[in-house]
Amino acid sequence: MLSLLRRYWPVMLILAGLAGFFASGLGRELSLAGFAAHRAALAAFVTGHFALALLAYGAIYALAVALSVPGGAILTLAGGALFGAVAGTAATVLGASLGAVALFLAARYAFADLLRARAGDLLARIGPGLERDGFRYLLALRLIPAFPFWLVNLAPALVGMRLAPYVLATVVGIIPGTAVYASLGAGLDRVLAAGGTPDLGLIFRPTVLLPLLALALLSLLPILLRRRRRGDGRRGQA
Repeated sequence: MLSLLRRYWPVMLILAGLAGFFASGLGRELSLAGFAAHRAALAAFVTGHFALALLAYGAIYALAVALSVPGGAILTLAGGALFGAVAGTAATVLGASLGAVALFLAARYAFADLLRARAGDLLARIGPGLERDGFRYLLALRLIPAFPFWLVNLAPALVGMRLAPYVLATVVGIIPGTAVYASLGAGLDRVLAAGGTPDLGLIFRPTVLLPLLALALLSLLPILLRRRRRGDGRRGQA
C-alpha cells in the first residue's frame, strides 16, 4: 500500500486538485463573465502590488496547467488585460512552462503505464515523431494549435524525451500563440465596454494561423530534407 502511495501520489494530487477546482465553483469563475465581475478588484491589486500580482498570476497559471484544468485562453486574456501584452506574455509563458514541466515529470515517474494505455490513437500519431526528432517535432506541435495542450505536455514523457529539449521546445513554441492572446487581452476593456466579446478563435484566422504554420514548417524542414535525402539514396542504390 505504501509503495503504491509513493508511486501514485502525483496522480492523487492531480485528481484531488481537479475535484477541488470544480467543487469550489472556480470553473464558473474562470470565464469572461467571471473576469469582468472581478476586473476592478484585480486591477486595483495589480496597481498596488504589481510584482506580487505577477508572481501570483504565474503560479496560478502553472497550477492550472499542471492540473490540466480548462480555461487557459481565459487566463491568458486576463494576463494581458491586467499586466499588458509584454508582461502578460512573459508571465504566462513562464507559468505555462513550469506547469508543463511538472506534468511531464509526473507522467514520466508516476503514471506513464496508465497513460500509455489511455492515450490510444493520439499518442500513436505523434509518438513516433517525438521519438525520432523530439525537439523539432515538439516545437511544431507547440506552434500549431491542433492538439490539446495537456496531451502535448504528456506525450513526450511517455516516449522518453529528455527534459532539456522538452523545456526549450515548450518555452519557444508557446510564445507566439501566447503573445496573440495576451495582446488581445490588453484591449479587453475596450471590447467589454463596447458590449462585445473577444474572439477566442482569433488564433485560427489565416492572418495568425498561416505564420504559425510557416514557423512550424520551418522547424520541421531539417527532418523533411533528411527524409528526402534518404529517399533519394535508396532510389540511387536501387
